[in-house]
Amino acid sequence: MSDKLILTCAITGAETTREQQPALPITPEEIAIGAFEAYEAGASILHLHVRKDNGTPTQDKAVFKKAIDLVRSKCDMVIEVTTGGAVGMTPEERLQPVTLKPEMASLDCGTVNFGDEYIINTLPIMREFAAAMKEYSVRPTLECFDLGHVYASKMLIKEGLLEAPYHYGLVLNVPGAARYEVDVLEFFVRKLPEGAYWTAMGIGGKANLDAIYGALALGGNVRVGFEDNIYYSRGRLAKNNAELVERAARIAKDCGREIARPDDVRAMFKLRKA
Repeated sequence: MSDKLILTCAITGAETTREQQPALPITPEEIAIGAFEAYEAGASILHLHVRKDNGTPTQDKAVFKKAIDLVRSKCDMVIEVTTGGAVGMTPEERLQPVTLKPEMASLDCGTVNFGDEYIINTLPIMREFAAAMKEYSVRPTLECFDLGHVYASKMLIKEGLLEAPYHYGLVLNVPGAARYEVDVLEFFVRKLPEGAYWTAMGIGGKANLDAIYGALALGGNVRVGFEDNIYYSRGRLAKNNAELVERAARIAKDCGREIARPDDVRAMFKLRKA
């Protein structure tokens, strides 16, 4: 496996609002600018959510296409669309952007609590999503919020719905799911399929920063961005997504990890270039 560190930037998400973070990109044009800034700062993968004009989340394929086209006009980042969507969306809604044939897409590997809310991912839903990604040659990021999700992903592998190389997104510190603690991250990593790539995603300011160091210590990759954390330090909002990427890249370089660029990711994950 490559020693290059992959930085993913989740610049918008479905839950963060402008009231919480005034610099949040919402329109496709703003998303493209934010993605380019993150790319210049060191990010190679864009984890993409999109919004309606009023700021509410949408899985509308046309909005995704506009955002993707604008990002592509500015840089060659690997684009990973969400199929997690937002609370209350149907599986049919959530799966729409996969038909655009992006290089990657997230695949939630189980039902998960989001505080007082939840997103349902039954095994039949997971099979449907995995089959669609296989049909469109889209590489899934297997997002796991609890340990059982790792085992569920292995069922899909056994059934032939997922093919190596595998990339896991270990999402820790969502209220109601597994907390971010370094021993929890280490335990998750030990249970992954041999040779799998993985990215640590700490939700919230402290967990997000701690997860950078945890991922570096354990040989993984890192995700930052306003979907996961809006603060640069206690009480101080990040100026933009790029500021969070710059810090992660600086920490990685200080630890001796070279930063992967988009074509490195394509080679590592054996992606079909969009």
